[in-house]
Amino acid sequence: MDFLPKKIDEYILAHSQQEPQLLQELNRETWQKVLNPRMLSGEFQGRVLSMISKLIQPKTILEIGTYTGYSALCLAEGLAPNGELHTLDRNEELFDLQRAYFDKSPYKDQIHQHLGTALDLLPQFDQKFDLVFVDADKANYSNYFHLIIDKMNPGGIILSDNVLWSGKVVEALDPKDIDTAALLEYNRLLNEDPRLETVLLPIRDGLTLSRVR
Repeated sequence: MDFLPKKIDEYILAHSQQEPQLLQELNRETWQKVLNPRMLSGEFQGRVLSMISKLIQPKTILEIGTYTGYSALCLAEGLAPNGELHTLDRNEELFDLQRAYFDKSPYKDQIHQHLGTALDLLPQFDQKFDLVFVDADKANYSNYFHLIIDKMNPGGIILSDNVLWSGKVVEALDPKDIDTAALLEYNRLLNEDPRLETVLLPIRDGLTLSRVR
């Protein structure tokens, strides 16, 4: 979902860093071969994720929702030397595609895949994280937050994708729409939790940046 006029989007892309070749290839293969390719972070948001990661220079990154690995590769661009990125996904059919592109990248030894549901996997992590990207099933966003908040280093950043949900967050709520209801609660939680400073950015389908105090 894009909220800006097409010409403005095109101007923004033309005046932002270009998508690296490896990500161009993954972008193309995702659209050619994988279901729901709109789930891909895409060129502009990918460059935003890369820039945020480079500004933070995290030693530890956690990604909840790998899809085809595009956003993981973007986030990995900012990893500190010897840093690690852990990415979680339950779709075993995409595991080999993710790995193939991770192995083509300079970060092949730093990116670790974890197969399973995030609610089962998250309690197993003992380390603290500098950067977390939340982009899995929307109904569990608040549950993910409660599992990761105590695993964040002070000053750590939580990025949350799709928080505008095609604009549904400002429309009359359908009682059957579980995802929108969950996102409304999640957005409220991020905005009101005293442990966080939060800014919601109107990038693509909405990207929230929350800093742990």
